[in-house]
Amino acid sequence: MPAQTFSIAFSGYWKERNNESVPSISGVYCVYACTSSVQSGKVSISIRELIYIGSDRQDVQACLYTHKKQKDWERRLRHGEELCYAFGAFSSDGLDRCEAALIFKHKPPENTEYVHEFPFDQTTLNLSGQTALLITSFTVYRT
Repeated sequence: MPAQTFSIAFSGYWKERNNESVPSISGVYCVYACTSSVQSGKVSISIRELIYIGSDRQDVQACLYTHKKQKDWERRLRHGEELCYAFGAFSSDGLDRCEAALIFKHKPPENTEYVHEFPFDQTTLNLSGQTALLITSFTVYRT
């Protein structure tokens, strides 16, 4: 497969107890450790750590709701923190490649696949929107 460039616009951040607001469509998601506070009637979210990057071909909301690594993610939280999520809608074409590129570049602590190797041809990602702790433009190469 030749070199390809993809763009992903992330939206979020949804706190764990409100993850039913995460869209029920195909895409890539990021799991973060965060704290929130209310100031002047607005919720402010402070993100400390990118914990995990994943994807789902059909329904990210359902994937997050039943994810087998939920307890592992929660163990990374400090006192007063909760999980929060960002989501980038993406069709299933190229989804695995984009997820792999994000993991390979950022190496979240709860990911195991793609952390040390990238099995696809040259891939460039351009990210926008809610991209806390993500490099917004990068290229990775097959290892």
